[in-house]
Amino acid sequence: MMALLSLAFRYKHLLSVLLSLEAITMSVFILLFSMFKASISGEAALVFIALGACEASLGLSVLVSMIRARGNDYVSSFSTQKC
Repeated sequence: MMALLSLAFRYKHLLSVLLSLEAITMSVFILLFSMFKASISGEAALVFIALGACEASLGLSVLVSMIRARGNDYVSSFSTQKC
């Protein structure tokens, strides 16, 4: 719940948005495995953790490329007109 509030109120920098999304992913992971621990196997856990790691690395690469191109990481500087 706190990750959703953080995403809703603190979306000025891309890094804070990425951290909020990662916290949401981990919250969903914990919720899934605490509620369905008997029916979810270890392979499903491994796939979910791998997808979370891929999401984090993709987000960091977007952050680095945005900082190199624009010089800042403000979400307000996103524009489809400049692509």
